[in-house]
Amino acid sequence: MNYIVETLDNLIHQTAFFNLEPGNYLMIGIALFFLLLAIKFDFEPLLLVPIAFGMLLVNIYPDIMAPYGEGGAGGGLLYYFYKLDEWAILPSLIFMGVGAMTDFGPLIANPKSFLLGAAAQFGIFAAYFGAIAFGFNDKAAAAISIIGGADGPTSIFLAGKLGQTTLLGPIAVAAYSYMSLVPIIQPPIMKLLTTEKERKIKMGQLRPVSKLEKILFPIVVTIVVSLILPTTAPLIGMLMLGNLFRESGVVRQLTETASNALMYIVVIILGTSVGATTSAEAFLNMDTLKIVALGLAAFIFGTAAGVLFGKLMCVLTKGKVNPLIGSAGVSAVPMAARVSQKVGAQYDPTNFLLMHAMGPNVAGVIGTAVAAGTFMAVFGVF
Repeated sequence: MNYIVETLDNLIHQTAFFNLEPGNYLMIGIALFFLLLAIKFDFEPLLLVPIAFGMLLVNIYPDIMAPYGEGGAGGGLLYYFYKLDEWAILPSLIFMGVGAMTDFGPLIANPKSFLLGAAAQFGIFAAYFGAIAFGFNDKAAAAISIIGGADGPTSIFLAGKLGQTTLLGPIAVAAYSYMSLVPIIQPPIMKLLTTEKERKIKMGQLRPVSKLEKILFPIVVTIVVSLILPTTAPLIGMLMLGNLFRESGVVRQLTETASNALMYIVVIILGTSVGATTSAEAFLNMDTLKIVALGLAAFIFGTAAGVLFGKLMCVLTKGKVNPLIGSAGVSAVPMAARVSQKVGAQYDPTNFLLMHAMGPNVAGVIGTAVAAGTFMAVFGVF
């Protein structure tokens, strides 16, 4: 009888109920809230479902993220997924998939879009100085600031390259959360900074872009940007390689794999491992609150800078540019461009801004990668 009682007692004490702290239960609640947003309200489910589930797993069973131990002891399942984030492998593969899925034609047809994409990066540098003011060191501030580009993969890439692995979880969760909240955060800023007349501006049809231009663009961009900032090669190179797959027309199988099967496999692994970095011990602290606040401020500044630069272009072109497309200069492709279209259509249902907004949207992806490469070059990291 004693053996049975002792065995039952051991089994009961092996359950998670006897090993979790109050913070773990709070994080489980946050994970369930994220799942609600993703499943019921359709907020970026491809990102939030794996992130939330990783968060759920690590706070119920922390050893699932246990590192590879000494003496040959194996690590937890999600630890190996996480190492692929830390080594910048998964963010680079995500960029290949984005390139294979994205038409760069609007950017080629309207090169001025590069300026709108560049203007939206203001949030990154505003967040950098804000993080310094909040007491973060220069490398941590740089890693945090990329949240302002609304680009999760680049945030993970830079945090890993700059050795800010202790902050990678909060940075990645903040970046992906703000990406998913683009349709909520951006419209009030866009409406506040524009007039109804500006929102109703109809832009002229973009010129046709030849196949040769579309093939040469990723090659030329890779050469030029990588020569100037070699540290951007992993991100820019994979983005442009994916796009070259798409535009060359001779590797349809690679295009389909990069934009579908490979992309979704990487999203599952990356999202789950990012969520698994949010254990209560690592996530529930003052630094996390600072990162979330700085990320929101950066995103707001970036959106506002893009819209304001759009207003300037509107004046300089005598009303030919709708300032709403400036908000798409953040890197959330293609969601930010869709938000520009949606807000414009609220004031004139016949106004089609989507393709015009895709130009700054794609430029924003390139701009955020360049900003990350610039920080790496400044700190001597390769």
